[in-house]
Amino acid sequence: MKNHSRYQTARKLLIFWCLFIGVGAVAGAAGMLIKPDGSAMGMQALLPYFQVLPLAEYLYQDYVFPGIALLLVNGIPNLAAAALLLRGKKSGILWGGVFGVTLMLWICIQFVIFPFNLMSTLYFIFGLLQALTGYAAWVFYRQERFQALPQECPNAGTAPSRLVVYFSRMGYTKRAALEEANRSGAVLYEIQSTERTGGTPGFWWCGRYGMHRWDMPIQKTDLDLSAYEHVTICSPIWVFSLAAPVRCFCRAAHGKIRRADYILTHHMRQDFWGAAREMDQLLGLSGSDAVSICCRKGKVAARASLPGEGAQSRSGLQLP
Repeated sequence: MKNHSRYQTARKLLIFWCLFIGVGAVAGAAGMLIKPDGSAMGMQALLPYFQVLPLAEYLYQDYVFPGIALLLVNGIPNLAAAALLLRGKKSGILWGGVFGVTLMLWICIQFVIFPFNLMSTLYFIFGLLQALTGYAAWVFYRQERFQALPQECPNAGTAPSRLVVYFSRMGYTKRAALEEANRSGAVLYEIQSTERTGGTPGFWWCGRYGMHRWDMPIQKTDLDLSAYEHVTICSPIWVFSLAAPVRCFCRAAHGKIRRADYILTHHMRQDFWGAAREMDQLLGLSGSDAVSICCRKGKVAARASLPGEGAQSRSGLQLP
């Protein structure tokens, strides 16, 4: 099943906010410039509140300067960000989120000079939502591009006596597996779950399995694990524990693997050696080597190693 792109969802929401704020700002600016006394917008009574601002005697005797400022600060920039996002430009993500912050700062000025009103509060909330959407889009963009492609790992499969097994929901663990296969020449095998694991719904569904420490059903395979001298198992961490599909795989592989080591990927600055010990127990092994990799926002933030009892050193594993 093809995973749903969270970035594309966030991108579409960010386009909506940029267009919503941008078009509204352009319309408001046009009303101010067409009728500088504010009559077009029903804002005649608000002009005296602007007199507390610096240079009010020059800039705020009518709505010409506020109209120009609104157009330049919130109108044109948001429309430009929407255009960049529609063209798939990465810069549109950054500017779309920044202009949400700009809107909040704009509304903060209104909080100072105007009495409490629902419109200002709503637009502050809109700016906050736009900024949060921009941040989410940026994180999802980096996460979905954090991957190594098979063609970038030419050495994988050149050592048929070694095997790298992995399950990956978002691509972090897949990248670690491909890097390890390229380093060692191992054959690659991906654990496939029969449950939905992709996208936001898959995240919550996987969290349910992780919370209860359940096995997640996986697709059957005719892989002969006893034919390999060494197997590296790569697993993400779900709710502080071993990923459910990998748990199911290890349980089924009990007694079939001669030697193993493990690569664990997660988003927290912990080592999760308990997951490595659980895999040893499920496989009927002991003292296997392990590497713990902390991946955040599309990059490796930290890594640690747990040397096994006589297992081959894993110091050669290279990840950015």
